[in-house]
Amino acid sequence: MSVDLEKLKDIAEVEFEDIVEEAVITDLNELRIMLTDGSFIDVWFSLKLVGKYSYHWERKALDGLIYRHDNIPHKKWEHIKTFPKHFHDRDESTAVESHIDNNEEKALREFLSFSRKVLTGSPPSRQ
Repeated sequence: MSVDLEKLKDIAEVEFEDIVEEAVITDLNELRIMLTDGSFIDVWFSLKLVGKYSYHWERKALDGLIYRHDNIPHKKWEHIKTFPKHFHDRDESTAVESHIDNNEEKALREFLSFSRKVLTGSPPSRQ
């Protein structure tokens, strides 16, 4: 099953136009979403490992933070209840449970809603 990046691009640009400058398909398996604050989100789906993904919000240049949901089975995170799914909360060395949806369209909406809350100053609930 392949991911419909055009559909994800449309979701980002239309449903989240208040925080998204543009979304660009950068590769067969990656979408980059440029946000209004100058940060970006990379959405990546593995071509080799079926079902593996990463939703990565890069903010290091702005405030030193990153937020990322992924399901790569790093041994370091085996203790997390949702393993291999985990959420890097503000930095690479911190991971907590990830409850992001397994459906990529729903997951993108959840992650962009989380991003909107951070950008508008509303306290986001952990994903």
